[in-house]
Amino acid sequence: MAFTATMSEERELAIHPIVQTSVQHNTQVVSNIRNLTASLFGVAAGTLGLESYPGFIFYLVGTLIVSGLIFAFRTEGKPSEYFHRPFGDLWGGDVFSGLSSFVLTWTLFYGLVRA
Repeated sequence: MAFTATMSEERELAIHPIVQTSVQHNTQVVSNIRNLTASLFGVAAGTLGLESYPGFIFYLVGTLIVSGLIFAFRTEGKPSEYFHRPFGDLWGGDVFSGLSSFVLTWTLFYGLVRA
């Protein structure tokens, strides 16, 4: 059984090869989008005056919305064609790396608005 699965995987890769540079480019584009939107969410959360858990929930909901938009419009519902690990790269990847950008801009704008 494992032999046939390997043969079908090899056949699939022969028909639709994975181009590593394209996968890396797609992952980098998603990372750039996440970092930019994390900063924008920080600006919004600081301007709205969100504190503590509501601010972090705002970030997580916003990140899920951005992932959904990328899924719907950029990958057209087929993320496995663009990413090596669709769940990890599209939905889970870079969520926590964007968190530092979010917190930085959140506290900056919160301080500017409340000062």
